[in-house]
Amino acid sequence: MTAEFAVALPAVLIVLALGAGVLGSAITTLRVQQLTAEAARLLGRGDEGALSRLAEAGASASVDRGGGVVCVRASAPVPLGLPLPPASARACALDGGR
Repeated sequence: MTAEFAVALPAVLIVLALGAGVLGSAITTLRVQQLTAEAARLLGRGDEGALSRLAEAGASASVDRGGGVVCVRASAPVPLGLPLPPASARACALDGGR
């Protein structure tokens, strides 16, 4: 019984760590998407401090304006240092602030 436990324990720990990493990545992606959409809406209304919430979340963002719309593109690193691509999102809103 002890030998089987010693063999199975590392595999179980690896699966748990990967599950936690994937869950953390999904949560980060949802948060970045929500904050990006909010920043686009606020920038469209003329609030130039809208990108501060993205910066607080550890995301880098860029803003593009043109054609009557403002678009925000943001990305944030995945937690736990897993070799996954960064969480990214893009959102656009009508540009009524300019």
